Amino acid sequence: MIYGALLGLGLLAGILSGLIGIGGGVIIVPALVFLFGFSQHLAQGTTLALLVPPIGILGAWAYYRQGYVDLKTAAIICAGFFIGSLLGATLATGLSNVVLEKIFGFALLAIALKMILFT
Repeated sequence: MIYGALLGLGLLAGILSGLIGIGGGVIIVPALVFLFGFSQHLAQGTTLALLVPPIGILGAWAYYRQGYVDLKTAAIICAGFFIGSLLGATLATGLSNVVLEKIFGFALLAIALKMILFT
């Protein structure tokens, strides 16, 4: 069950990333903390690990050395993210600029409220 939820998280983060161009960490880090009970350090390290090639490699390595990376979780979320980003980008290219701006704004507002009010 948890693997399906993690894959779904990757899919959702990928879709939103492809749809509105936000980094997956904006979705994945809060979800790992609030929904899966990860510590903030473990959530950030694991998210960096799934984004490693090539951007996050040094940051992920720093977290990994301290024990703050769950490689299995990173791999599962990455699989969903890979497909989700294609789906989101495909959806986004069919939307008008106005609709896309509204979706982007709503996503940022929802994430901000969640992090401010429920931390």
